[in-house]
Amino acid sequence: MISVTDAISIAESELTFHYIRSAGPGGQNVNKVSTAAQLRFDAAGSPSLPEEVLRRLRGVVGKRMTAAGEVIITAQRFRSQERNRLDGIDRLVRLLRRAAEPPRLRKATRPKKAMMARRLADKARRGATKKSRSQVRGEAE
Repeated sequence: MISVTDAISIAESELTFHYIRSAGPGGQNVNKVSTAAQLRFDAAGSPSLPEEVLRRLRGVVGKRMTAAGEVIITAQRFRSQERNRLDGIDRLVRLLRRAAEPPRLRKATRPKKAMMARRLADKARRGATKKSRSQVRGEAE
């Protein structure tokens, strides 16, 4: 089990890995060995994720989630397959943690009276400047 938060943990059997050739560091090793780990996690079909976390996860992961609700993460920072596998799991856990925390409620505020008066005075000054630049009637040739 991979612990995401106190309330959420996902089974390792929910993750599938495909190993592909990496574009990262490794010299000739990159051309020969499939070291990049492509992690796939079916978030939509996961019994571990509550509905609201899944909804927020769609916004957090963006293009990394397919239309079917599968999260795809490609990890290729390291030279070894195992380190890339662990890096992929770590990145998935961080994304799930971000989705698990509820957004802060916005506290409605109003602008101060002095600030509104200053803004209106600036608008009036700017309007007067523009008006003074306009053509005077009867002077057009």
